[in-house]
Amino acid sequence: MDAGKLIFRCTDCGQEYPGHTFMYLCPACETGNRAWLPPKGVLKTVYNYRRIGEGKDSGLLAAQLQKSRYLELLPIQHLKSLPRLKVGNTPVYNVSQHFHLEGMQLFVKDDSQNPTYSFKDRASALVSAYAREKEITTIVAASTGNAGSSLAGICASQGQKAIVFVPAKAPMAKLTQILMYGAKLVPVDGTYDQAFDLSMEVSKEFGFFNRNTAFNPFTIEGKKTVAFELFEQFVGKMPARIFVPVGDGVIISGVYKGFEDLLKLGLIETMPEIVGVQAAGSNNLASNFQKATFAIKPGVTCADSIAVDIPRNFYMACQFVDKYNGRFIEVSDEEILEASTLLSRNTGLFAEPASAASLAGFLKMKTQNSIPEKSTNLLLLTGSGLKDLKAVQSSIKLAEPISATLQEAKKILEL
Repeated sequence: MDAGKLIFRCTDCGQEYPGHTFMYLCPACETGNRAWLPPKGVLKTVYNYRRIGEGKDSGLLAAQLQKSRYLELLPIQHLKSLPRLKVGNTPVYNVSQHFHLEGMQLFVKDDSQNPTYSFKDRASALVSAYAREKEITTIVAASTGNAGSSLAGICASQGQKAIVFVPAKAPMAKLTQILMYGAKLVPVDGTYDQAFDLSMEVSKEFGFFNRNTAFNPFTIEGKKTVAFELFEQFVGKMPARIFVPVGDGVIISGVYKGFEDLLKLGLIETMPEIVGVQAAGSNNLASNFQKATFAIKPGVTCADSIAVDIPRNFYMACQFVDKYNGRFIEVSDEEILEASTLLSRNTGLFAEPASAASLAGFLKMKTQNSIPEKSTNLLLLTGSGLKDLKAVQSSIKLAEPISATLQEAKKILEL
């Protein structure tokens, strides 16, 4: 890698490290980490923005970055290192007319259209590409399901080996995906956090490359690409507000990081208001925001993809939210499931509960009159509803079978 392309900067102590040697966490801060607290020493990948923008006006710079698919802002050398699968460039839909918003605009960015049907493909693709350039053949991750199935699918497309540690209670659809892609699945009799810690121990013991969110700084770099796409899709005029499901804090950090890159290059003037939506039943990021000490509140939620006791990117996410005047909002499981139903029946987009949390957050803020009437808002949908069919069973009712007669059909159709 070009020695001057990037550096790593610790989000806690500010220490900078050269980017030509890969690092997981800041060595100075990592030593003080404890298993029951979010890790310190998470690294931010910082680029040579002055060199990237030198001698170019904003129009020329934007055109150049779009032509190169933002390679100058990615920690890889060649686009050909990325999977051939179509990751990213997901559609945006205007769904305003479906929700009777009276002048307010609502858009949806549907990342369930990625190859393994979740937003996590963005991170997996970039981590896999970096590993490919370094001739690394085995990648490890811990997951509640989506990151694992994503890594498994991307590795399958790249000829790499994936090892995935998951809580044994993860949704069967996600576990099935992992196995079908040919990855080594390791069910752990415990929580996601326990699977996370075990995966790191295994990585250190055997020298495997680890994809874990936040622990690997390039997961944030992969997820930030959604901000670049929105910049293109909205022709530089960004939505005023973006609703993002929150668990570990990596997706929201990735969204912020992408827009921050664009800010540093002068391609946008202001940061959109970014709302992190967290399930009230597992709210350890939102409930600890701006608190002096971190306190775990174990909980349960139907939104398994954002169910986390120890948010691994807690400190970076909170720094971004604080610096750019974002906010967190909590929604109940009832609000999440209602939002999932509304989204499906009004737009034809079937999102898993964690993904539908973004709509639940929007609807809650709208009810609270916290959104200006004529504002433009966007929901980030992060995963397909087919990922977790069990969670939405309470929202549907299957009719009893009828005999194959016109008379019976008329009865059930109430005709």
